[in-house]
Amino acid sequence: MWLKPEEILLKNAFKLWVTENDNDYFVLQRRRGYGEGAGGLTGLLVEPWTRSWTSTSKVAPFRILHLTPDSQIYWSIACGGTKEEIVKHWDWLQQNIMRTLAVFDSSDDITSFVQGKIRGLIAEEGKSSMVQEEDPERFREALLRFHKWFELPAKEKLVTYYSCSYWRGRVPCQGWLYLSTNFLCFYSYLLGAEVKLVISWDEIWRLEKTSNVILTESIHVQAHGENHYFSMFLHLHETFLLMEQLADYSVKRLFDKESFNREPSLCDPLQITKRGLETHARSEQFRMFFRLPREENLLEVHESFLWVPFSHFNALGKICLSESYLCLRQPGRHPVPRHHPHPRGGQRGESPTPAGRSLTVCVRGKRALRFSEVRYYERLAGTIRSRCGIASSPQHSASTETIKGECQTLINHFEDNPDDVTLMVGQRDSSKAVSTEALMTVFHPQDVENLDPKMLKEKMKEQSWNIHFTEYGRGTSMFFTKKTRDLIVRGVPEALRGELWMLFSGAVNDMATHPGYYTELVEHSLGTSTLATDEIERDLHRSLPEHPAFQSDTGISALRRVLTAYASRNPKIGYCQAMNILTSVLLLYAKEEEAFWLLVAVCERMLPDYFNRRIIGALVDQAVFEELIRDHLPQLVEHMADLSFFSSVSLSWFLTLFVSVLPIESAVNVVDCFFYDGVKAILQLGLAVLGANMEALISCHDDAEAVTILNKFFDSVTNKDSPLPPTVQQASLSNSDRSSHATVDISELIRESYEKYGSIRSEDVESSRKRNKLFVIQTLEDTTKQNVLRVVSQEVKFSASQLDDLYYLFKRQHFLSCYWMIDSPALMHHDPSQPYLDQYQLGFQQFSLLFSLLEPWAVCSASHSLSLWVCRLIDHNQDGLVNFKEFCSALDIFYHGSFTDKLKFLFKLHLPPAFTGAPSLSGERRVSASQDPPHLARLTAFELPEDGVIRKSPERGRGKVDLQAYLKQWQDEILKKEETIKDLPRINQAQFIQLSKTMYNLFHGDPEEEELYRAVARVTSLLLRMEEVGRRLQEPASPKKPPPAPPAGPPGEGEGEGEEQREEQASSSSAVQKDSPTSSSSPSTVQKDSPTSSPASSSSPTSSPTSAVQKDSPSSSSPPPTSAVQRDSPVSGEVDWSFSFEQILASLLNEPKVVFFFERPVDADARLAHARAQQLRPRAK
Repeated sequence: MWLKPEEILLKNAFKLWVTENDNDYFVLQRRRGYGEGAGGLTGLLVEPWTRSWTSTSKVAPFRILHLTPDSQIYWSIACGGTKEEIVKHWDWLQQNIMRTLAVFDSSDDITSFVQGKIRGLIAEEGKSSMVQEEDPERFREALLRFHKWFELPAKEKLVTYYSCSYWRGRVPCQGWLYLSTNFLCFYSYLLGAEVKLVISWDEIWRLEKTSNVILTESIHVQAHGENHYFSMFLHLHETFLLMEQLADYSVKRLFDKESFNREPSLCDPLQITKRGLETHARSEQFRMFFRLPREENLLEVHESFLWVPFSHFNALGKICLSESYLCLRQPGRHPVPRHHPHPRGGQRGESPTPAGRSLTVCVRGKRALRFSEVRYYERLAGTIRSRCGIASSPQHSASTETIKGECQTLINHFEDNPDDVTLMVGQRDSSKAVSTEALMTVFHPQDVENLDPKMLKEKMKEQSWNIHFTEYGRGTSMFFTKKTRDLIVRGVPEALRGELWMLFSGAVNDMATHPGYYTELVEHSLGTSTLATDEIERDLHRSLPEHPAFQSDTGISALRRVLTAYASRNPKIGYCQAMNILTSVLLLYAKEEEAFWLLVAVCERMLPDYFNRRIIGALVDQAVFEELIRDHLPQLVEHMADLSFFSSVSLSWFLTLFVSVLPIESAVNVVDCFFYDGVKAILQLGLAVLGANMEALISCHDDAEAVTILNKFFDSVTNKDSPLPPTVQQASLSNSDRSSHATVDISELIRESYEKYGSIRSEDVESSRKRNKLFVIQTLEDTTKQNVLRVVSQEVKFSASQLDDLYYLFKRQHFLSCYWMIDSPALMHHDPSQPYLDQYQLGFQQFSLLFSLLEPWAVCSASHSLSLWVCRLIDHNQDGLVNFKEFCSALDIFYHGSFTDKLKFLFKLHLPPAFTGAPSLSGERRVSASQDPPHLARLTAFELPEDGVIRKSPERGRGKVDLQAYLKQWQDEILKKEETIKDLPRINQAQFIQLSKTMYNLFHGDPEEEELYRAVARVTSLLLRMEEVGRRLQEPASPKKPPPAPPAGPPGEGEGEGEEQREEQASSSSAVQKDSPTSSSSPSTVQKDSPTSSPASSSSPTSSPTSAVQKDSPSSSSPPPTSAVQRDSPVSGEVDWSFSFEQILASLLNEPKVVFFFERPVDADARLAHARAQQLRPRAK
């Protein structure tokens, strides 16, 4: 490859290079120790020295240098891995450069011209490869090495590469780590030892930073049960974050389609870049921190000082801008105001002098934010103006007094018109909800005149919050401070709970940017009947049944509308249990539309992947919870080494935010903290619960006793400040039980959780989530594999290790079709909610590639047709997809079946539905062999659904389950009896001829190929002669009749028609003759060994089958043409002939060569090893 010209001062430093060819301007060299006469020790010693002296060539054994005339300065301009590659570059230089160089007089001009030409060649190659990196030349060199060393498909996108050490035991190997879209690769070559490692991201179980005595800091990767350690990175943290992003990207795309579909910037695997991943990670962190809608992306970040009115000083912080929001953050603190830019919402203040780089932004709530010391204040001001729709004009550079006056005018306008949101930065008018009141307001209105102590305390809470609003702002412009958290821990007043939930969760932003969306969903979803709606109806009356609001039609109807609307919004989730309990609590304190957006915030942002069939998100947080238990409760860990018990017990805590285990008046305080601090609050409270019961848990003897202890503790939790009446509050314990078990106030429990475990950082929780998500998903995948192998192992003769390898190959083949496509059919029909056997399936193109690697016989060019027939035959439900069980059953016959089993399988391959009359795909419209179909290749005449997804059962949330169909399928499987050879239909003329050709193709390349051909020729001739004799015996004893007269009609017409039929039959026989496998000596031999018919009989129509057999000898030179069988179709009922399987079996059993060929044992382990080594290469070619 061409290299960026680099100066080399020493032509033959330490004699490391040998000159192969040279002229006045260029030198072609070979590295000493490589090629002819290469000594072992010389090569080992020279290689490391070469790497030290040459920075670009590194391991390339050939290079081309440009010599500056009249000097000793050389320039490295090309390198090559093979002599053919470097000679190609050398020839190009001779033909295109040498003549031009003779024109120049100055040596400097010659060097400048050569360097410019080489850079131009590199630039052209860079355009074609679309390399978008900071240093495209070096990246291009790394890209070429990447494809050369690892032999991955050309479509594989290299993201970046790093120099590092890979530890093999206690020995480090210095080399290069390559990170691509789908693979982690490492290459090292030192002292003659080559180390090559390729791991796909979807196979990684653990990815974490570790440190020990030997390795101060390294990256640990666990895959296939092996541990890999990489160290000596220049920027280890940057490398780890990028590896984490690539692993998470792969997991989302291949295993977690629901969340991946919400990432449009990462949809195309061929366009993934390092810069793009870093930008996406920053935007994701930005949205998570400020609880913004997923449409928002971080555009700009500016450091500045913000005037904090309640503290009367300038605080250093960061201004973060997205498409619709201006957000502020102080280091180490909670987010400060989030504002929604709107017309006339931003103004620049102060004079534009270096000492007064400031901005003033007027926002809703009679507030003006003043930023100072903004480095790029003009750029920031322009961005805010453009986002707010304010045109740049001379007034923006006006004097300080003028700007202050305009800001005061805006503030006065807001003061006089508090409802005019069209001029303010803040919420938009929300659309009218179906129900405009929270259920708690309807069923438990507050009595203003009530002087109950609890109501008085509630009023005091409200007064505290009103003071907080006055001092720190209200709504989206409120500052979040330590005082805010203190108020949250004490408990939110009933009247403000809905408003603050909306604010803290970010649901207020979602509702503001989607006006009228909920009403449209309700109108669209009501009246529909799906699986989700059926499940919702079942659970409606199980949602807080003790609360009066859900004992009436008002609450039930509101709950039904919210859940049905969300199932319509997100059909991938539809409806899951626990959503009804959570939504019930939300409806108590929020309006109906607000409850819907709160549910959206919880399911899609705050608790991702919680509410689906596999509850991956909840399992991930269980793993995080176990880590926190190990870190903060070591005494409990010493007593209970297996912490899986706490994972199973705490699952309901996380799914329902403690609502299912705590009384409702106490659980709402937990929900308050959750919306403010996220899942961190739930983790802290879980630790506090275990810590409070530490002694009892340590002394318990079994899990049942531990569960009883925790249940009693939750029943004893109360909320002494709750103003709810006794009819609403839950009282699980009787008075005698309460007296025996000390009560715990929920506010005290929450305060204790913040005091003891408040040091847990949200960033650490998110990092732990990412780390454990890989392990959780791989554990689920391993469970799926074990269940599939347990079912399949009972029906095949493969060993456990062989089945494990087969599953690995099958699953990997499924993913290979997903790696480099945006809308891969394999991804479209991959559904984790399906039964284990149907989660991974192969379409025809995927099946054909894998089958060609594992089939025990070489079938030449007919392999594609054979794989098509096999795919059709084993696809029992005729959906165009083959699952692992079906695949193994076919392979088991080829590998372990008896001669009868294999022949029976081949026989069925030439019967419908496998064989439809065309031996190849050239004439079929449904499957194209030359190119991948745009949708899933259909193997039979089935129609694709509108979305291109084939479903064996109704998808969750899409349609009702047909129970009758399931019962019928189950009954058919029970009553299905084993098929015998007598149940097989007879094979007709066209099918038999194709069967003969298939067997000829199976014999191709066998050492006894010629003998096998003759054996099959003898069998086919014998069978056809037997058929002919049988026909004659069945004829009546009357005198021989002439051929049947043609149908009534014009004399000439019938005659011509019969003649045409005979000609067609003759052409059929001649077609087979053309395909007869003959060598120089085979024709006469086959004729001698084949029974012949009499001359008299050969002239009659009934003798045509025999004559066809005599001519139908196998061809060893080429496979039969694809149209042979189409020409060999039966032409009339009189000349039709067919055979039963018993006849074919009995005839072939008399040929020992054929029997031995099919009963020859197959080395399954060798075939599997070959397939693993070659699985990527067919696509690479």
